[in-house]
Amino acid sequence: MLDADFFRRWMTATAASVDREAERLTALDSPIGDADHGSNLQRGFAEVATTLEKEAPDTPGAVLTLAGRRLISTVGGASGPLYGTLLRRTGKALGDAGEVSAEQLAEALRAGVEAVMTLGGAAPGDKTMIDTLVPAVDALGTGFAAARTAAEQGALATTPLQARKGRASYLGERSIGHQDPGATSAALLIAALAEAAGE
Repeated sequence: MLDADFFRRWMTATAASVDREAERLTALDSPIGDADHGSNLQRGFAEVATTLEKEAPDTPGAVLTLAGRRLISTVGGASGPLYGTLLRRTGKALGDAGEVSAEQLAEALRAGVEAVMTLGGAAPGDKTMIDTLVPAVDALGTGFAAARTAAEQGALATTPLQARKGRASYLGERSIGHQDPGATSAALLIAALAEAAGE
């Protein structure tokens, strides 16, 4: 069973990973976006980690809801609302339980991904974070390591796609050949989940 400590570890591991990879995320964002994806997420997840140290919510759902709120209030552009919605909706789906199973997390995360799809209007194949999150959630039933692998493969698979949503879609065919930064940062989130689980 997964308790609030596990979810705090997940968010802290995500913050550390985004901090390490911020320059790469911004480099990916440079040709097809605003060249600020890494720095925006770096700032947002640093705020999440600091807030969780101070406040220490005592249920899994409360950890994710708080993390989502912090991202929405500190991250500019589309990333804040999208990641914030993902975590808040997942947290809401987990409810007030003190512990949740991996299966319950997978179901809640699916609800979070669906909320992001509704908010951004994106579907698999549109060259967005959805291309990472959908296969990751599908694989989560097999285990955290399987979800990480699926997420990494999903991010890589955005490279040959033409963007149909978000800032990159304005470039049309020129978006082809670039790995999507949002899909890449989403893979970091899922890899941090596997790390928190010790896989």
